[in-house]
Amino acid sequence: MGIWISPRVRQKLLSKHNVSEDEIVQCFQNMEATSKFLTDPREEHQSNLTTYWFISETNRRRKLKVVFVIRYESGKVITEIKTAFPPCLEEMEIYERKGL
Repeated sequence: MGIWISPRVRQKLLSKHNVSEDEIVQCFQNMEATSKFLTDPREEHQSNLTTYWFISETNRRRKLKVVFVIRYESGKVITEIKTAFPPCLEEMEIYERKGL
């Protein structure tokens, strides 16, 4: 699975959320085997592709909510990162109920 981050999103991740690509990769790697990706049913968060999210920790135990879509390009699966940031308490509670 390849991870792709647009230049605009990469800039926002660094300037607004202080999140690096390495931290996002670590979150994918550190997901518990029983964890699930959730979708956001709110209409304002819908796109042509299904948007998924999960919460996981970096290697330094920083919790991040990672939001992404999955695209298929030239026979390859591309995980396109939309955003990543520290989750709020409500998001953590939702993920504990539905994602773990």
